[in-house]
Amino acid sequence: MKDAFGLPQSLLVLGGTSEIALATARRLVARRTRTVWLAGRPSSALEQSAADLRALGADVRTVAFDALATESHETVLGKVFAEGDIDMVLLAFGVLGDQAHDEREPLDAVRVAQTNYTGAVSAGLVSARALQAQGHGSLVVLSSVAGERARRSNFIYGSSKAGLDAFAQGLGDALHGTGVHVMVVRPGFVRTKMTAGLPEAPLATTPEEVATAVELGLRRRSETVWVPGVLRWVMSALRHVPREVFRRLPL
Repeated sequence: MKDAFGLPQSLLVLGGTSEIALATARRLVARRTRTVWLAGRPSSALEQSAADLRALGADVRTVAFDALATESHETVLGKVFAEGDIDMVLLAFGVLGDQAHDEREPLDAVRVAQTNYTGAVSAGLVSARALQAQGHGSLVVLSSVAGERARRSNFIYGSSKAGLDAFAQGLGDALHGTGVHVMVVRPGFVRTKMTAGLPEAPLATTPEEVATAVELGLRRRSETVWVPGVLRWVMSALRHVPREVFRRLPL
């Protein structure tokens, strides 16, 4: 169960090598989280992530999970929930893709969409049903400001995040009153290995800053978290920029 401050004692990370997810897990372990499940493709990186969290005092287990293998999600995640209640599920997997390449290779674009959206719909619904059966828990979905309005430079990735964001909002509405809390997290540009080499956007942030915002959102039982917070107002303005003007912006 969560503690008196709304922080989880048990955590399931979908996307167990995500830098943002691991920063969040470290922060929560430093507070009250004692049991962590890291779900991801088997790799040395996944095992190293588990070892790093164990060094902080957590009981960490790994589970083989593939976002694209949607037919396995019920079985894989069902085994995790069968081990005991999960206070928080952090849905953090995703791929950025290569916009120019993916425009030329539609099958690669489809893979981005299937990972970021279809895989998340499957895992999100399976997790939500398990949390609802418990009668408590939080589902935290890592979205992106890229989903707020499609930009020429990354509209394939952005469109997949737009779908994920809308799905998570609707799921939150569907679960309202059940004891399950859904929180959508919308970071801007985050400095990670995935974004290394890309031009840095204004208001760039770090995995640790996202983790801090997630913790605060859990304490407040927020439904939407922007990182940094000022992006809420920036994106509100950009949503209303006329399209003929927007397409000329260096975005």
